[in-house]
Amino acid sequence: MSASGDLFGGAAPIPSARSDGSATVRDPAAIPLAERLRPRTIDQVIGQPQLLGPGKPLRVAFESQRPHSMILWGPPGVGKTTLARLMADAFDADFIALSAVLAGVKDIRDAVARAELTRARGSIDHGGRQTIVFVDEVHRFNKSQQDAFLPHVESGLFVFIGATTENPSFEVNGALLSRAAVYVLTSLTDDDMDALIERALHDPVAPELDGVAFVPSALKTLIASADGDARKLLNNLEIVVRAAGASTTIDDALLARALSENLRRFDKGGDAFYDQISALHKAVRGSHPDASLYWFTRMLDGGADPRYLARRMIRMASEDIGLADPRALRVTLDAADVYERLGSPEGELALAEAVVYLACAAKSNAVYKAYGAARGFVKQDGSRPVPPHIRNAPTALMKELGFGKEYRYAHDEPDAYAAGESYLPDGMEEPGWYQPVPRGLEAKIRDKLAHLRALDDAARDPADE
Repeated sequence: MSASGDLFGGAAPIPSARSDGSATVRDPAAIPLAERLRPRTIDQVIGQPQLLGPGKPLRVAFESQRPHSMILWGPPGVGKTTLARLMADAFDADFIALSAVLAGVKDIRDAVARAELTRARGSIDHGGRQTIVFVDEVHRFNKSQQDAFLPHVESGLFVFIGATTENPSFEVNGALLSRAAVYVLTSLTDDDMDALIERALHDPVAPELDGVAFVPSALKTLIASADGDARKLLNNLEIVVRAAGASTTIDDALLARALSENLRRFDKGGDAFYDQISALHKAVRGSHPDASLYWFTRMLDGGADPRYLARRMIRMASEDIGLADPRALRVTLDAADVYERLGSPEGELALAEAVVYLACAAKSNAVYKAYGAARGFVKQDGSRPVPPHIRNAPTALMKELGFGKEYRYAHDEPDAYAAGESYLPDGMEEPGWYQPVPRGLEAKIRDKLAHLRALDDAARDPADE
């Protein structure tokens, strides 16, 4: 049983087994750089000050020697597996690692049996050694698999640590989630990444990096290529140094030759996707064209389907702009059509034009709110009949029944408006759902509706008759 690792820091070479069963130390050059630099202590961990700083939750757990069940939630390469392994070392616990990608029910049963054996030995020896069961990609376990851990977590048979890149609120069972603390890990900052490279260049476990130096712009590019992922940074560093050969100075040209184009971290079905589309929507709503363009291009750079972005932009035009600028919907529909005709990359410019237009347009959610209010009312209200005077009357019988009788044809009225006429079901009060905002075209719509309401009031007031 094994788990993939989040790797950064410094570590000793890893022993391997001889064919006769004895241990030997593998050639450091054969071990990935990221593995060699794995931290040996909590103080060697780079990043996550919100969890590892003085008085912070995980620092307190390490110092108190009291481990507890937890979910580590964060992007790849930020230290989730590393922290779990360090806990096992710090607490002298038996460490069982499962990968939810590969493990099944049998592996879970084996882990439980091993934990029971460890507890039994502890009772005999009065050692009381704990077991930590670490599940990488825990969100990939189904409900029944996650439930299998519950009784053993409750009984204290083992400490459960799950690692996930997905929001545990959606991907981890509520029962398991309630028995574990959730800690959020964040991507490493550029300063963190710079410190990691500096450590790697001077760590004796990485002799191949001795004497290597970076041109400042190349170092900045290398850090950007990893996008906050420490493991990816060290892997890229290893690739670049191998490509450099006898050269010890890494410049932009060498970096470009060694590394293929790296897309930003972007999971089309995960949190990064929905976080970014949310950011785009909020930037448009906030009337910030530069921020809107940034998130639009970030999503394109990450592999988002431009057609999906076009659909979301059409929604923005209706939800956040509406009748304050009805042209926004037309501009966005036209941009989507242009993309269908031209494809990428030419069609993306039309979408970018639409994004900027949406951001700059007058904003109104009046129609969006009115529609929601109307839907809510109709959902809970009864089926009110259509008033006879506005019913359709295509047959003689229907006319005899009074359908359409006393209907006032608006075009025959002054200003083409039948002042005082009612179009709602009998007995239903004016709901006032649509409230135009004083911006853009809706400002004029608001003035017009106010004028029409005044005509209605005058037509219904007996004193004016």
